[in-house]
Formats: sequence, C-alpha cells, structure tokens
Amino acid sequence: MKTLITRIALLCCALLTVAVPAKAGELNLSAAASLKEVINALTASYTAQHPATVFVKNFGSSGTLAGQIENGAPADLFISANTEWMERLKEKNLVDGTSEKNFAFNTLVFAGRTTKKVSSMSDLPSLEKIALGSPKSVPAGEYAMAALTKTGIDTMLSGKLVMAKDVKECLMYAEIGEVDGAFVYNTDALQNCFLWCRKSFTRE
Repeated sequence: MKTLITRIALLCCALLTVAVPAKAGELNLSAAASLKEVINALTASYTAQHPATVFVKNFGSSGTLAGQIENGAPADLFISANTEWMERLKEKNLVDGTSEKNFAFNTLVFAGRTTKKVSSMSDLPSLEKIALGSPKSVPAGEYAMAALTKTGIDTMLSGKLVMAKDVKECLMYAEIGEVDGAFVYNTDALQNCFLWCRKSFTRE
C-alpha cells in the first residue's frame, strides 16, 4: 500500500566554507541517506571520466550529518533533505551560502507489506507498528509527524511508532516485516516495489 501525503521533501546542497584539508583529488561528500543510490551512480559516472577524483562519501540523516560538520567532520559538499539543517550551518558560517542550490523534490509516502486496509491516514491507528525517521534529525520523520499531527491521529499512535535513524532504516523495517509500514520517500519505495502491496489514493 502507499499513502501520499501533502508534505514535500526538498533537497539542497552547498559547499562547506570550513573543511578539513583533503588529499589532492579527494572530495568529502556528506549526503542524506535517501540519496545513497543516486549519489553512488552519479559519482561512479563522474570518476569513470575523471579517474583522478576520489569521492569519500558519508551518508546519514541530514541532522546527524549537520551535527558532524559542526563538530569538525571532513566535508567539502553537504546535500541535505531539507533547508532547515542547511540554514543552521549557514548561521554558523560553515557553508558558503552563495553555493547553495535547491535541485530536487520528493514525495513522502506510507508503504508496507501489511494486508490490512490502508486507504487513508485515518486507517493508520488500526496498525500495530509504524516506522518513521526520528523527527529531531530526519527530515522525512519531521514531515511524517507533522502530517500525523495535522490529521489529529498522532496521539492515537502513541506506543506504535518505531523511530529509525534515517529513511533507509525505515524501509528496512518495513521490508523485513518488523513494522506494518513506514514513512519513506517515494523514490525509495519505488526501488522496492516488488515487495509491496501498494495502493495509491487521494492526498489528504
């Protein structure tokens, strides 16, 4: 099943103003976990044409990555799943604001392997366990919690929510049946469509 909700995830990137010196031809790249597959494909394509360039990739939730950068972790390029963490680093002069670009959007969906009927947000309380990224550090989790609160079912799900460190972990929980479903990005769910009983319906 798949539940479309109204929040849209924004991907933005920027160059770091304070970066730990890297080796010649080495680029430290910190990117949201939801971008792992596409980043790996893009960097592989680039290095095939520029073999002298080596990408040192670090994937995680946007909040975790921002925290690492604040603490001095090596990063030349930061790709966040929302603008909030980018703004935080800009306020601390850790990113070059002139290099910031919004380059993609994504849709948050609810997907899982459960056989229970899920045709709207109001059906979620009938499920046993639901995974979402920790709202404090995972933009997708923040969007999901905002949607649950807006529809008034957040209190009804007390004790049923399983917090994950990032969207990939949410997807894994749903894949192996640890939860009935999870809030993930549509692009992540599409990559695993052969596992899902999916149903689209009108946005709420």
